Amino acid sequence: MKLSEVLRSELNTLFLFELEDCYTVESVFYRGDTLCVSTQVGCGIKCPFCASGKNGLIRNLTADEIFGQYKLLRESYPIRKIAIAGIGEPLMNWKNVKEAFFRFKKEGLKVSFYTTGFPTKHLRELIHLPHSGLTISLHATDEKLRKLLIPHGGSLKELIGTLMEELPKLSKKKRNKVSLAYLLLKGLNDSEEALRELARIAKELGVGITLLYYNKTFGDFVPVSPEEYENAFLLLRSYGIRVTLSTRFRRDKLGGCGTLVVNRNVKGL
Repeated sequence: MKLSEVLRSELNTLFLFELEDCYTVESVFYRGDTLCVSTQVGCGIKCPFCASGKNGLIRNLTADEIFGQYKLLRESYPIRKIAIAGIGEPLMNWKNVKEAFFRFKKEGLKVSFYTTGFPTKHLRELIHLPHSGLTISLHATDEKLRKLLIPHGGSLKELIGTLMEELPKLSKKKRNKVSLAYLLLKGLNDSEEALRELARIAKELGVGITLLYYNKTFGDFVPVSPEEYENAFLLLRSYGIRVTLSTRFRRDKLGGCGTLVVNRNVKGL
């Protein structure tokens, strides 16, 4: 594994790592202290709005390859936090991700996760790890729409049921580190009715909401307007829910949410 290319914007720095089998995987350094690492080459969840899973899953990364994204950069960048939020669904590569997690912790790093929550048997364990943040993709408040947006991410009913069982076991401080991610897509999940149901779910679970702004990739999905985004935020806040918005780093065209891709085999093999 080696660092093959570095791309920079005004906000983010994106790294391409060449693996031994000649595929590449991407990481992003942002906010001046955080490295977002990938866990798979490609992604089997295949969310239709996300570039990372367009070609499906090629293979899991090993624990060495996950940790190596940090190891190859730690002397050059002031990395204090790891976001396991790059290409891939971490719970579908759980054994290797968990091993890498404890290696990151041994380095004194704060580690956060971004996941669809599938498979839920691994989510149960993840919830109770000494992480610094857990964001779980919801994106829909009904089963049919979630299946459209997260085709291979399990059922909404099972996800919420798992959270209902596990979250009450956490301390209030620990539960405050958990949030539901909701990507606003115009005409699909942005109605007042859907947002009110989202607020009800978050309230019942006792967690916050990470309200994501869509970075246009491909297909027919359309982001809401800035005004609509703000109105959704205010509506959710009116229910007394902690709401986090997409930062400028997450909305950057280089390395923003959903923009990372699995590159073709660099030697064309």
